[in-house]
Amino acid sequence: MTQITLFPELGTPAEKKAFYKHALKITLPIALQNFMDAAVSSADIIMLSFVNQQALAASSLAGNVAFSVSNLMFGLSSAAAVMSAQYWGKGDRKTVEKVLGLSLKFALIIGLFFTLAAGFFPGFIMSLFSNDQDVIQNGVIYLQAVCASYVLGALAQVYLSVMRSVGRVKMSAVVHSLAVALNVLLNACFIFGWGPFPELGILGVALATTITRVIEVIICTVDGFNCDIIRLKVKYMLQKAGQLTKDFLRMAVPAAGNDMVWGLAISVYSAILGHLSTDIVAANSVANVVRNFGTVVCFGTASAAAIILGQAMGDNKLKEARAYAKRFIGMAVWTALIGGGLILLCSPLVMNFMHIYVTVTDVVKQELPLMLFINAYYVLGMSLNTMLICGIFRSGGDVKYGLFCDLIAMWGYAVPIGLICAFVLKLPEMWVYFILYLDEFVKLPVNIWHYKKMTWLKNITRDNV
Repeated sequence: MTQITLFPELGTPAEKKAFYKHALKITLPIALQNFMDAAVSSADIIMLSFVNQQALAASSLAGNVAFSVSNLMFGLSSAAAVMSAQYWGKGDRKTVEKVLGLSLKFALIIGLFFTLAAGFFPGFIMSLFSNDQDVIQNGVIYLQAVCASYVLGALAQVYLSVMRSVGRVKMSAVVHSLAVALNVLLNACFIFGWGPFPELGILGVALATTITRVIEVIICTVDGFNCDIIRLKVKYMLQKAGQLTKDFLRMAVPAAGNDMVWGLAISVYSAILGHLSTDIVAANSVANVVRNFGTVVCFGTASAAAIILGQAMGDNKLKEARAYAKRFIGMAVWTALIGGGLILLCSPLVMNFMHIYVTVTDVVKQELPLMLFINAYYVLGMSLNTMLICGIFRSGGDVKYGLFCDLIAMWGYAVPIGLICAFVLKLPEMWVYFILYLDEFVKLPVNIWHYKKMTWLKNITRDNV
């Protein structure tokens, strides 16, 4: 089913060459998607910085809703991707189509919940992240205009994830990248009022996102009904619960819970910083964008690991999967070192741009270099943990471990320590930031120990489901 199975003699030069070639073939298109996502975020930050600092901070804080949706969908789509990869490796096309239908049904339900929440309660949501009334007002405008994109984005994210699992990585990358390019273009048109478009500021960013999601879902729908490899069938979205549904939920609930626990903790980090000052929020929004560029290949490699290891285990090639996992860990280390190096190299360029073009306070300009340095080494822990939890462990159905790991590391350590440091000890802003972003290194040793147990190495497929 895959190129790497053409070389059954594990460890030969030909087999290793085929493996890395296949891994890159999957990693690079996914990394391109991640790069484009980072690009649209950076474009939003750059364009809104020309409006005012309140709009920049509001967009960053309101973006925590989309971040939460994306994390839930990442958990859901990763469960769908792993199941699809294992059944695809087994050669069971029909079950892959069933998994696609199931995952889209749950994506619709979850996405609709966030759309309604952001549409009807935007003021309450923004008050959770800031006490600055100008920021809250800007955030309300943004959320009400962007809320429809949550359900649309959920559907597109899940669909493209399943397509990647069956080898359609180029198709997924092209569709998503074109959507992102359109988003950036519409952002510029609506923010600055180019041509016939009105000048709408932060409202324009939200409208651009919503319009783009509509187009992306239409393309995915047309593709799904006409694809010769895996066909989108509505009947599988409507089917009653059976063994496959139980298996899917057993994978999806802990995976989505894991990513939601992680995402909510990151949102709490933002809320803590938001209640300290608008300056550190603005600086953090820029640092996050730079870090996102530094991690595009790291996350792409983790996604490729989930697909390749899932296909190998679904084909009962457990010995091969174990060897591939070790290689992916090595790739995670190298991509993290390169990503961290890029963040450090970009730091002077970012600061030069901020000093010349962007309307922010001197405090932001003073805090940003240290934030970038913290993020440069932070990506090493993030890359390894993402590879282990979201790539290797999930590829064999080991999803509960990640949930408990992040509960303890983030909610047992980072969140309470961050709250105490910020509001009880009243430490300086950058000390709070530094302490919050130690969470990846708290859980890394335990993740390595869990990897060495090899309990994740298993075939989770069934016959006749």
